Amino acid sequence: MSSSLMALMTIALTLASALLVVVGVRRARRDVVIEERLAQFGHRVPTLEELELQQPFRERVILPMLERLASVAGRFTPQANLQRLQQRLIEAGSPGNLRATTFVGIRMLAALLLGGLFLILFLPASVSPLMKLGFPILTGAIGFMLPNLWLSRRIAARKKEITRALPDAIDLLSISVEAGLGFDQALTRVVEKWDNALTREFGRMLSETRMGVSRRQAMRELAERVNVDDLSVFISSLIQADQLGVSITQVLRVQSHQMRQRRRQRAEEQAHKAPIKMLFPMIFLIFPALYIVILGPAIPRIFEAFR
Repeated sequence: MSSSLMALMTIALTLASALLVVVGVRRARRDVVIEERLAQFGHRVPTLEELELQQPFRERVILPMLERLASVAGRFTPQANLQRLQQRLIEAGSPGNLRATTFVGIRMLAALLLGGLFLILFLPASVSPLMKLGFPILTGAIGFMLPNLWLSRRIAARKKEITRALPDAIDLLSISVEAGLGFDQALTRVVEKWDNALTREFGRMLSETRMGVSRRQAMRELAERVNVDDLSVFISSLIQADQLGVSITQVLRVQSHQMRQRRRQRAEEQAHKAPIKMLFPMIFLIFPALYIVILGPAIPRIFEAFR
């Protein structure tokens, strides 16, 4: 076999191999494209039942149950009580976006669960009928009050957090305004600096002003939502200064001084209350132990002397 024939066969085999590689790559890409298109057009739309089952248990079972209890409770609850409860939920920061009627349903559910549990426990017990009925009713009343106690503690904690954060926020506002920033820009600086209940409320106020609400109206709504005395006084001073044309820098400087003074007074008040609060642990915990240590060895001798 001549060398020229060998060269032609080598070239032919090389071209055939390259052709097979190209065909294989194109065929693989075509198969992938076809599979993707089939998956795209062959996707089955889930049914309503499947979509409902994909939701968490809280949204599928607990919330509808609370809504039914809330609808029942709303018929027998006065509208004034619902409005007062809604205001308290707003003061607590709207935990879980709860409505007043839903919170009443939670209270009813807690009362039924706690009262029913103790009723099941006391029915087979050998106690008087008064205990079998009275104790579940008492525990049901306690269960009805527990959510309200939790809400009160949450409101108190949030107001305390806002009261503590307010002097520092006013200081930063005053410094920013004196440095040349506008009031809205200074408030934005405060919102970016910290993340607490006060700055979140300031951020909401800024969002409302951007949507077209006047600054005075947004500040009034902020004071109504939070219902903290120090913040209400501060906002009233800002609104009055805006109405009278007083310099905002001077108002912020005066309010900053007053807020620091109030914080110092609250700290002194807590310091004066500390001895009274320490009195009860000393009487019930420390003094009995001291009496046992000091008078313990003398008790046997006293008994021997009176024999």
